[in-house]
Amino acid sequence: MDTENLLLIFTRNPELGKCKTRLAATIGDEAALEVYKMLLDHTVAITKNLSCTKQVHYSVKIHENDIWDPNFYVKKQQLGDDLGQRMKRAFIKGFEQGYKNIIIIGSDMYDLSQRDIELAFNQLETHDYVVGPAEDGGYYLLGMKELHSTIFENKTWGTNTVLQSTLEDLQPYNYKLLKTRNDVDYYEDIKDISAFQEFLT
Repeated sequence: MDTENLLLIFTRNPELGKCKTRLAATIGDEAALEVYKMLLDHTVAITKNLSCTKQVHYSVKIHENDIWDPNFYVKKQQLGDDLGQRMKRAFIKGFEQGYKNIIIIGSDMYDLSQRDIELAFNQLETHDYVVGPAEDGGYYLLGMKELHSTIFENKTWGTNTVLQSTLEDLQPYNYKLLKTRNDVDYYEDIKDISAFQEFLT
């Protein structure tokens, strides 16, 4: 186990009508919930074998008996008024606990693999920051070797300006951009992917 590396997984509690709401506007609440559960299963599959500490940060409340096996994952509660505050607090706690390299991902990335996360940690050996750009103008992965609070401030979260303003914050620093990936927010993001077809009929 690599004790210097920490992976933060931010997740929403899978509750009907409260997750993937933009997707649900097209396919309905029940289908959107099933899609999200599938994405959660995928996130477990690509993270459980990583040789680093893994923390799952729940949006609403911690669930004891769910897909996140406590033998692999430390369970935490997200704290803060907006996404930026919640992420910043998780990074602060991680560095306080002595981790040297910390990466955060969401739990809705069907386009992400275990290898992608391993490569991101490798990039932190030669870069101060690593960013995985999402096609919608946000990012699906953010990693750092030391806290940079500005990254989490003055952002309009959930919009297509997040990536650009984050990269402006990182301009003076040594950072690495990963491959652009697509996260799942809208019907268009999944309509052509065979794995999701059972939820769309």
